[in-house]
Amino acid sequence: MIDTRQTLETPEGTDLSLHPAGFWIRSLAYTVDWLLRIVVVIAIGIVFGASGIGQGLTLVVYFLMEWFYPVFFEVWYGGQTIGKKSFRLKVINDDGTPVTFAASLIRNLLRVVDFLPGFYVTGILASLCNRHFKRLGDLAAGTLVVYAHPVAANPPLENVGSRPVPEDFSTDEQRFLLAFAQRSSTMSAARQAELAQVLAPVLGAGDPVLTIKQMANHIVGNRASRGDPTA
Repeated sequence: MIDTRQTLETPEGTDLSLHPAGFWIRSLAYTVDWLLRIVVVIAIGIVFGASGIGQGLTLVVYFLMEWFYPVFFEVWYGGQTIGKKSFRLKVINDDGTPVTFAASLIRNLLRVVDFLPGFYVTGILASLCNRHFKRLGDLAAGTLVVYAHPVAANPPLENVGSRPVPEDFSTDEQRFLLAFAQRSSTMSAARQAELAQVLAPVLGAGDPVLTIKQMANHIVGNRASRGDPTA
């Protein structure tokens, strides 16, 4: 009941785990962005204050920074403003896809509603009333602020040659072959043999461990590995 993690299934059949960001961490990210905007506006005012266009230019810059700064970064920089990137947050669509221009524009224009009656009271209450911590802008735009966990690189596969995968192997079975080969370096030889023995009748090979690793190489395209019978 207290787990806020959201799991989505991609069109490829892979489960995507999303961790919505709560009110406190989002407030810190917003504070960084707000301070940055203030610094830019003040700097423009100081630099051009002595000229005749100083006040007008400062107001224009303030307008752009207030309303389009977050949209620009969210759409063209992977859903991350500078503040969000500082705390490893990002904005995405509800279906896990990158946030679109229209969705980003809606969620940021509606910040004025979330601000009412002051100090983002409405937005805070809205985020506390749903398990994904969405403010009104997120609810209207269909967006979600999540933690941007770094993507771990897949471990390299052992260079033991390549072997074609049987045509009747399902996607899940091929995924198992690849996962086994990637994790084999963390398992003892006895454990590898124990797990590989489950597929031995299907593989029809004398050494199921070696066969699985060769098929995994074939899946990822490593067909020119040392000892490749198909190269």
